[in-house]
Amino acid sequence: MEFPRVPPRFPLPPTELGGRPRRYIATPTDRTTQIQQQPSKHSRQPTAHSHTTSDQLQRAAAAMAVSAARVAVATAASLAAHWLVRSFLQSQHPALGLLLPAAVFLGIAVLSGKSGADNAPPGPAAVPVFGNWLQVGNDLNHRFLARLSTNYGPVFRLRLGVRNLVVVSDPRLATEVLHTQGVEFGSRPRNVVFDIFTANGADMVFTEYGDHWRRMRRVMTLPFFTARVVQQYRDMWEAEMDAVVADIAADRAVAQTAGFVVRRRLQLMLYNIMYRMMFDAGFDSVDDPMFVEATKFNSERSRLAQSFEYNYGDFIPILRPFLRGYLDRCRDLQTRRLAFFNNNYVDKRRKVMDTPGEDKNKLRCAIDHILQAEKNGEITPENVIYIVENINVAAIETTLWSIEWALAEVVNHPAVQRKVRDEIRDVIGDDEPITESNIHKLAYLQAVIKETLRLHSPIPLLVPHMNLEEAKLGGYTIPKGSKVVVNAWWLANNPELWEKPEEFRPERFLGEEKAVDATVGGKVDFRFLPFGVGRRSCPGIILALPILALIVGKLVRSFEMVPPPGVEKLDVSEKGGQFSLHIAKHSVIAFHPASA
Repeated sequence: MEFPRVPPRFPLPPTELGGRPRRYIATPTDRTTQIQQQPSKHSRQPTAHSHTTSDQLQRAAAAMAVSAARVAVATAASLAAHWLVRSFLQSQHPALGLLLPAAVFLGIAVLSGKSGADNAPPGPAAVPVFGNWLQVGNDLNHRFLARLSTNYGPVFRLRLGVRNLVVVSDPRLATEVLHTQGVEFGSRPRNVVFDIFTANGADMVFTEYGDHWRRMRRVMTLPFFTARVVQQYRDMWEAEMDAVVADIAADRAVAQTAGFVVRRRLQLMLYNIMYRMMFDAGFDSVDDPMFVEATKFNSERSRLAQSFEYNYGDFIPILRPFLRGYLDRCRDLQTRRLAFFNNNYVDKRRKVMDTPGEDKNKLRCAIDHILQAEKNGEITPENVIYIVENINVAAIETTLWSIEWALAEVVNHPAVQRKVRDEIRDVIGDDEPITESNIHKLAYLQAVIKETLRLHSPIPLLVPHMNLEEAKLGGYTIPKGSKVVVNAWWLANNPELWEKPEEFRPERFLGEEKAVDATVGGKVDFRFLPFGVGRRSCPGIILALPILALIVGKLVRSFEMVPPPGVEKLDVSEKGGQFSLHIAKHSVIAFHPASA
């Protein structure tokens, strides 16, 4: 594995992006040991009386100092808790205004204040109970964590209530977490909301590393994530994409003048692709009641799971009772949502497979393979429905976000759009369709997709990892059960690792970064990890990359895409959640027929 231009000790020189000196907390091996001077045997010893009196006074003074410090900390934390409740929570839970400060004061007064594992990674000073939460807030986004890494180094720790968050911002340490120590850091952290949406890890994406995960990964891979599956469904993919092009071309009055938000039509395309693969079923239009209901359920699930509203109850368990209403909404949604999947799709396929005379050897879609695994005793009915849950969340929405980013960037960079169109004309020709079997010939188009994923990773911190036991990383001790995130966005946008990373410049992947590829195994450049790498990498890469290239190529070939009238450039501002990233404002795009 290669790690271009990474110095052997730290990945970055000691300067911040703006030129200010960067502080690093020394690694454990750099720390000097402070040795207390021991009295010489020839030193004059104090008398017994003076020794006793002096010791008593010192102990009393020390006890008073410790007691005063605890009271001061408890008081300050209680006031902070009172401010927090008044500012953010009291409108929903008035009782918190009195209960939380009192609980905080009493809790700190009786606790020793032990800060955690010895030799832990550096990080900002934490206060009891809250840790760093009041300092850093809820929105621990990739850019903010990158700024913290300039102060605390390539691995640092934040204490969020009872939770430890360890952030990795260096390719070599990313290798440790994702590959070398992939087993040690192979589990997923849990929280009160994701436990509801995954039935405490009954799925594949968020379960702990172990036999259950291996079984689920094996069952999901065969019907979804192999080259044979791509070959089986590529004609259907292309037909769905051609339908998008035809629909845009047919709506000339809107598409060519004011433009429209193409996202909804692309969403229908992706739902049809995945539901045809999964259930051998599809949707007629964006107004199809089943499509409306499916997208509504999944959108609300994403909103509740990715929200920061429930952090206070997850970080500080004593506050969890005040989350009851939020958690009840999550449970109610998940019950109705899984019933929708089960009643309308899974049970229908189960009945087809149970029909006498049916050819059981002819498995028509992915759910047939999964139900067969259930019949064989490999997985449970609960596992079946949570595989469906994972595909709805992890496969559809993340791909849609990347398509939106790619289209916004080619609209904002007309020269890039022309290069893609010229390459298609020169390499494929005007009469041959763009297909899964020939997109590998379009090197510049592939570079556009890579550059989109580099600049706008849909999962910028990857899906979080967790160590089930105490572990070592970069010379530090990582406490058991820590949430460990790799800042993949920063690895791909660090100016010490990339030339002008803030620019959208696909040419970099045909020039100085030609050898860099989006891959989850083999020869991996750990600066570029849009799908992760190793055991817990995203298996959907085999579907996502060709789908992205196909739809962008087909749209660029058919249309000159421009901002709507009166708009110079599309807004590419970001909006993130617990670990997602998508475009904040869905783009309005005008589609003019491409000139010959």
